[in-house]
Amino acid sequence: MSSDLFADEEFDDVDADSGSEDTEQEQGPAPEFESVYEFVDTHLVRIYARKVIHKQDRRWCPRWFEHPEAVSRLEALWRAYEALRLDPATGMSTWWRDHADYHMKMLMAPDGAFEACSADQGHSDRTATELPTDNVYEQQLLSAMSIHPPDLVS
Repeated sequence: MSSDLFADEEFDDVDADSGSEDTEQEQGPAPEFESVYEFVDTHLVRIYARKVIHKQDRRWCPRWFEHPEAVSRLEALWRAYEALRLDPATGMSTWWRDHADYHMKMLMAPDGAFEACSADQGHSDRTATELPTDNVYEQQLLSAMSIHPPDLVS
């Protein structure tokens, strides 16, 4: 097999170092944290420090990643952090007020995602159950989503 098989005459191979600054500007700066896990484990748990041992009004689960709501909220928190940290004026204040304080209050509430867990007792398998829902038929869904009332047959 020829090594020319993958060669593309139309493609000019650019040196890997050239244009890296342009690429960063097009894509934006690299994230400070590579994942929600890294964000929570190395940053959030330190800057959002609270007394959670023996606290009935403030819950935390060391296995937060086993709670779908917590993963979703913490990922939203991480993504907001990555965007707002770039705003040198009010970015971090906005992040604290609109994102961190709101989502952490919801997660740590006695009836929040960690309701059956505690920092001192750990994770509980008695996690919340999905909200009940009935099956919906296409016409019902279309009617519920429509801003126009359905045609009534008399």
